[in-house]
Amino acid sequence: MKGLAGLLLIAVAAAAADPIVIAHRGASGYLPEHTLAAYAMAYAQGADYLEPDLVLSADGHPVALHDLTLDAVSDVRYRFPDRARDDGQHFVVDFTLAELRQLRIHERIEPGTGEQRYPGRFPADRGSFGVVTLEELIELTKGLNAVTGRNVGIYPELKFNAFHEAAGHDFVAILMSVLDRYGYQGADARCIIQSFEPAPLLRLRDEFATELPLVQLLGENAWGMNDVDYDPMYTAEGLATIAGYADGIGPPISRILTGVDAEGRPVVSALVQDAKAAGLEVHPFTLRADALPDGVDFESLFELLLKVGIDGVFTDHPDRAVAVVQRLRQELDDAAQKASASP
Repeated sequence: MKGLAGLLLIAVAAAAADPIVIAHRGASGYLPEHTLAAYAMAYAQGADYLEPDLVLSADGHPVALHDLTLDAVSDVRYRFPDRARDDGQHFVVDFTLAELRQLRIHERIEPGTGEQRYPGRFPADRGSFGVVTLEELIELTKGLNAVTGRNVGIYPELKFNAFHEAAGHDFVAILMSVLDRYGYQGADARCIIQSFEPAPLLRLRDEFATELPLVQLLGENAWGMNDVDYDPMYTAEGLATIAGYADGIGPPISRILTGVDAEGRPVVSALVQDAKAAGLEVHPFTLRADALPDGVDFESLFELLLKVGIDGVFTDHPDRAVAVVQRLRQELDDAAQKASASP
């Protein structure tokens, strides 16, 4: 009986310690975000999913870029000096794909100063990287799956849907056309769609009747991304509403680990517990080795999140997250062998 009880405990632990590792903008801790090089590196590092943020070109092509504007990650100001809007910014949707192809993509900088957001990352003045379309990312992923025998998925984020609708683009229909063309259909298609806006997710579920998993990203009202009121979404009632159209949530890590107490112990919110009670998976963002809370290392933070019960994590450093998962799996295997050998 002792061996059986041990096996049962191990089985429970294994179920809670088998997360997916989502390469946030590719292996963006090592190479410029959303470049084919960053995606290829993330694949090689063992990521389970490659995440492209998607915005649209003027001619309706989904391209992998995080912002509505190009100024922080490209040489657009030098390549197209007369194409800024009145606010001085160059918007992706104002450029055709052919024009976007002329840009050099580089490590993220602060446009006002030219300083890198993360100084220790790939030098912004080096390399020759270009804009990546959703189709190109899919071709890369499927090609590598074919030669490796793995089944790495994609995790596209449909960004700024309301903005694109106002610009005359049916972003949801465009996205689904591409995914359908490449056979991403059904719950097991290794494609998860995420959005900070509920409207496109509701439309995907209702109008398009997609069976692809959907994830509602949760932001903060102070970020000013859109007109969504996020505060109610963090409540048990809000999570129950989300469960009516989505399969999971993607909250900031700071909404799960909210700080430390007087003894220096982490303070954990009820968010993961409440989400699980509503039937939702939890994939928090973003685990970065070069942007950690004081006194906390990458591996310890990830393990703590796993103990809280998350189902996956967005990370700029997929190799380090994969190493933690592999180590924990090995420890569980070793414990299972010992338990099965016990009388």
